[in-house]
Amino acid sequence: MPPRLELLHVGKRFPGVVANDDISFSVEPGRIHALLGENGAGKSTLVKIIYGVQSADEGEIRFDGAPVRIGSPREARALGIAMVFQHFCLFEAMTVLENIALGMDEPPPRRELEARIREVMTQYDLVLDPHREVHTLSVGERQRIEIVRALLGRPKLLIMDEPTSVLTPQEVDGLFAVLRKLAADGCSILYISHKLGEIKALCSTATILRGGRLVGTCDPAAETARSMAERMIGGSLKDLSHKAGGAHGGERFAVAALSAAGEPPFGTSLRDVAFSVRSGEIFGIAGVAGNGQNELLTVLSGEKTAGVSGRIAIEGHAVERLGVSARRRLGLACVPEERNGHAAVPALSLAENAILSARARKGLASGGLIRLGAARRYAESVISAFSVKATGPKATAGSLSGGNLQKFIMGREIGQEPSVLVVSQPTWGVDAGAAGFIRQAMIDLAARGAAIVVVSQDLDELLDLCDRIAVINEGRLSEAMDVQGISIERVGLLMGGVHGDAPHEVAA
Repeated sequence: MPPRLELLHVGKRFPGVVANDDISFSVEPGRIHALLGENGAGKSTLVKIIYGVQSADEGEIRFDGAPVRIGSPREARALGIAMVFQHFCLFEAMTVLENIALGMDEPPPRRELEARIREVMTQYDLVLDPHREVHTLSVGERQRIEIVRALLGRPKLLIMDEPTSVLTPQEVDGLFAVLRKLAADGCSILYISHKLGEIKALCSTATILRGGRLVGTCDPAAETARSMAERMIGGSLKDLSHKAGGAHGGERFAVAALSAAGEPPFGTSLRDVAFSVRSGEIFGIAGVAGNGQNELLTVLSGEKTAGVSGRIAIEGHAVERLGVSARRRLGLACVPEERNGHAAVPALSLAENAILSARARKGLASGGLIRLGAARRYAESVISAFSVKATGPKATAGSLSGGNLQKFIMGREIGQEPSVLVVSQPTWGVDAGAAGFIRQAMIDLAARGAAIVVVSQDLDELLDLCDRIAVINEGRLSEAMDVQGISIERVGLLMGGVHGDAPHEVAA
C-alpha cells in the first residue's frame, strides 16, 4: 500500500524566515507517527500546510499515493484529513450537539446527527452527553467533543496537536486507548507533543525537525526521552541541579481562608484556599484547566482585590488589600498563563515590556519619567542571561516565538530577584531545551532564598521542580503532599474531582 501521507521536498518561507526547508517524510496507514521539534522548528507551519491553512512554496504532497493540492481546511477534510487543535474552539453556552454541528461543513438534521454522534461514541468508548452545555464539562470531556467532531468525518489521517497538555493522567490513558483503536481501524495519526514519555509509549515512528529542516526519523521505543530531546536541540541536555541539602528557611508567603467569586458567567469561585511557602521552597499547584487557577493568580498578584476575603501575607505583611504595584514593591513577582496580551504586550518592544513589571525594582522609571536607556540595558541583560532569540531590546514581543517570549518573561521576573515568585504554566508549549533552562532558573532562584509557587497542568514538571504539591479542583485546594513517594494515581484522582481529601484518604 502507498503511504497515507507523503511529503516531498516541501518548503515554506516568510519574510526573513525559512519555516520549512526541503521536508520529506511519510506517514503509513494505521500508524501513530510523532512530529517532534523545538519551538520554532517548523512543526506548526508544516501541519498548517497539510491541513490547508497555509500553502507550501515548493514541494509536493501525496495522499494515498496521489498528488494533491490542499487549498483550505475544507478541502483537507474532503480528502479525509482531520485536526484536533491544542486550544479548543467551543462555545461555552451551547450544548455538545450544537458545538459539533457548528464545526461541520454540512451537518445533517439534528436527530440524525445525534444518532451518528452516539454511534461514534459507542465505537470508541467516548462517554459524552450530547445535550450537556459545554461550560459544565471538564477539559477532558471538551477534548472528546473535538475528537468526536473529527471522527464524524471518518478521517483517514488525524492530526493531534499537544492533545494531553490539559488532561489528568486517567484522561491521558483514555485518550491513548481511543488513538490506538483508531490506528487499529486503519486511521493514520500525526501526533505532536513535547512530552517525550508519551511519544515512547504511543508512537511507532518519530520525525524530528530542527530549524525548519528534517534532522532524522527514529523508532521511539528504541530511544530514551533524553536522546530524542538531544536530537531535537542538537546538543546535550543538562540535568536539573537542585540545591544540596534541601533545607528551607522561614515562611515567606502565606495564604489563609482565601475566597473570591469567579467572573460571570463561567468563572470558578475560590473557596477557602490555604497554603504557605517557605524561603527556598518550591510549592506546586496541580490541576486541570478551568478549576480556578487563573482566578487564583489574579487574586495573588493583586489584579483583583474587590470581593476577596481571607489573608495573603508576604514576609508577614498583610497584602490582600494592596494592588499589583504595592505587592511588587514588597517583593512579589508574577507570571500569568497567557503570554501575549497579559504577561506581555505584543506590539511593544522588549525594553518597553520590561518597564511594565520591573520599573520599580530595577529603577526603570523615576519621578514619573521612564528611563529608556536603563530599560534597554535591563532587556539586553535578560536576553543574554536567558538565551532569548531576538534581534535586541527593540524587537517587539509579538515577533518572538512562543518559547523565546516565555524565556524573556520568566527572565524579566526572575531578574528582579523577587522574594516571592508566583508563576502559571512556566513551560507551556516550550521545547525540552528551553523548558530545562526555565526550570533551572527557578531552582536557582529558590536556592537564593525565594519562595516560589508554580501552577501547572504538567505533573512531570511539578514532580521535577517542587518540594510539595497540592491539587486545585473547582476552586478548592487539597492538602499539600510531599513530592517524595507521592502517588500519581492519587494526584490524578484529585485533579479529576476527588477534592479536599488528604492523600491517604483517597481511594486507589
